[in-house]
Amino acid sequence: MREVKITKSDNGIRLDKFLFKIMTAPQGEVYRSLRKKKIKINGRRTNDGTVRLNENDIIELYINDEFLVSLEQASIDTEKNKVNNSAIVKPNIVFEDDNIIVMNKPSGMLSQSEHDKSLEGIMREYLKNKREYDFASVYKPSLCHRIDRNTSGLVIGAKKLTAHRIITEKIKNKEIRKFYLCRIQGVPNPQAGEIKGYIEKVEKNKMQFSGTKTDDSKYCELRYRTICNENGNTLAEAELMSGRTHQIRASFAYIGHPLIGDVKYGASKDGGRGFQSLEAYKLIFAFSSYAGELEYLKGKIIEVGKSRGGHHDE
Repeated sequence: MREVKITKSDNGIRLDKFLFKIMTAPQGEVYRSLRKKKIKINGRRTNDGTVRLNENDIIELYINDEFLVSLEQASIDTEKNKVNNSAIVKPNIVFEDDNIIVMNKPSGMLSQSEHDKSLEGIMREYLKNKREYDFASVYKPSLCHRIDRNTSGLVIGAKKLTAHRIITEKIKNKEIRKFYLCRIQGVPNPQAGEIKGYIEKVEKNKMQFSGTKTDDSKYCELRYRTICNENGNTLAEAELMSGRTHQIRASFAYIGHPLIGDVKYGASKDGGRGFQSLEAYKLIFAFSSYAGELEYLKGKIIEVGKSRGGHHDE
């Protein structure tokens, strides 16, 4: 028999997903163990794989050791997971609490990657160094959304599974508003409005916006407003109403005002940057439905360089 205590990071995880992580057996063996009630939660046997586990729950596994991952070796090997403090790269943190961490990603860095140094990897190293990332946890602190490699700005990471589920659901339901600053060629007319249409992939790492729907396209929408004119060009704010790859870049290119430096989408080569002038600079936690343990974030505004609490409307 193996006994496992659920950590803070795994609070809210489904029993079957937890078992998939700690068992080396085929999927059928996992479900067979459930059907035969070989698992106890806090002393009670269960065959319900959909039940949510809570922090400090005690799970008893009456399963052959050959089917179980060695948690001591795989997760809490202190030598393998020892952090070299001198090598730690701390993320640029704009906001942090016990549940989430909002970071300002620099242009040129990947949001996520298994091979390269990414924002997510740096976040995990930082949390390990703070001892907020429990090596025994099934859940690994993860980003709740991504921005393009050459786009800078705010990205939300979740420290716990429950926070990750809530934030991703709020993003999906458009209850977290995302704003970008972009420098575009020329002056749009009108200087505030909406760009609605359809976007689809036309070649590797390039999308195309169109006013006409095709079998492969997806609907997309953004709002924009001019902040100021800059020597014949424009600093504008864009709010995403949908989250499509390269949406801002393709949308402004479609109306004849590509982002400065974005040669891939038709900008002139004298922009001087070599990549698009685009920054995810503001988030508004505009919850319209209950957010559980993250309800305290309702109305919070986080901007590059500052964050504000309270129930704000904008």
